Amino acid sequence: MMHLHTPSARVSGLFSELYIGLMSGTSLDGVDGVLMRHDDGQWRTLAHAHRPFPAALRQALLDLNTPGDDELHRSALAAQALAVVYATVVEAVCQQAHVRPAEVQAIGAHGQTVRHRPDQGYTLQLNQPALLAELTGIDVVADFRSRDVAAGGQGAPLVPAFHQAIFGRPDETVAVLNIGGMANVSILRPGQIPQGFDTGPGNALLDMWCDLQTGHAFDANGEWGASGEVREDWLADALAEPFFHQAPPKSTGRDLFNAAWLTRWLAPHGLTDGPQADTALARDVQATLCELTARSAALAVREHAADASDVVVCGGGALNGDLMRRLSEQLPGVGVGRSDAHGLDVMQVEAAAFAWLAWTHLQRLAGNVPAVTGARGPRVLGALYPAR
Repeated sequence: MMHLHTPSARVSGLFSELYIGLMSGTSLDGVDGVLMRHDDGQWRTLAHAHRPFPAALRQALLDLNTPGDDELHRSALAAQALAVVYATVVEAVCQQAHVRPAEVQAIGAHGQTVRHRPDQGYTLQLNQPALLAELTGIDVVADFRSRDVAAGGQGAPLVPAFHQAIFGRPDETVAVLNIGGMANVSILRPGQIPQGFDTGPGNALLDMWCDLQTGHAFDANGEWGASGEVREDWLADALAEPFFHQAPPKSTGRDLFNAAWLTRWLAPHGLTDGPQADTALARDVQATLCELTARSAALAVREHAADASDVVVCGGGALNGDLMRRLSEQLPGVGVGRSDAHGLDVMQVEAAAFAWLAWTHLQRLAGNVPAVTGARGPRVLGALYPAR
């Protein structure tokens, strides 16, 4: 059982409630959902399900990350298709746990980020929460990020408070590194408000290059990249990206680290994003991109959490053995390990956070941490779509 210490507000006189969290991240690998039970300040995961995106939906979501024709229509269709996948995940976790939808208090549905421009006052997560409520018969809380942005914040990351509740320790500093399509770190110090920010690309560039070169959606366990060599001059050019040197609060996404970024980075070295005749060269690019994720994340930990005794890694990047090895090498003397060892599977952490954020919304509790996002103050996040 996860001992998640929630705020002192009571849960509307109920001693036990069920919540579902749904997360589809910038990695575009599909949807993870968890069913969680909240009992008097403690949370327990009852079921977990993953559903990959159909190929057409994945491509539609990827295309919507950049400007194109007929975006409004394509966005609406993609949001409807996403809600259908969400509903299948909800059905799966309910069936696993032998729970009727009517027993679930609410679904926290993150939506699919297709634009993230807090500097221009908006962030956009595609979703169709009204349709999801119709399909499932369960209340849906969605659109968590926009209220923080409206209050002058980045809208991300939203997970540090949840990370502190699960992984925080009373006597030592812990860093939680979530590696999805992008990577973000939460810094948890005893008795202090958590810190956190995005560190840069996680799996997005790795997956993109692997797909272009091998036809595989990702590099399983990092084995292909591990067979290449890091090109330090290429890496230095990548690390010159201004985002890595910005002070937090900061957040990023495919608006920056995308195919155009990859092309700009490769071009000075005589490379393109097309298939490489020299397969060794392609592997070197993958190895260098993996080192970029590891080194940029480690740099963030060293600069902002030098006192951390452990780095707890979650998200799909935690399943990349080569990436985990590189992180350990970059953080000597620090324990680098997966969240599994701390009570929560690496693929469940973010979905669980949005179950928790749905709970905070219903309790009218702040879900953001202004010190993390830069918002003007605490805000209740999300919008409620009642099922009935």
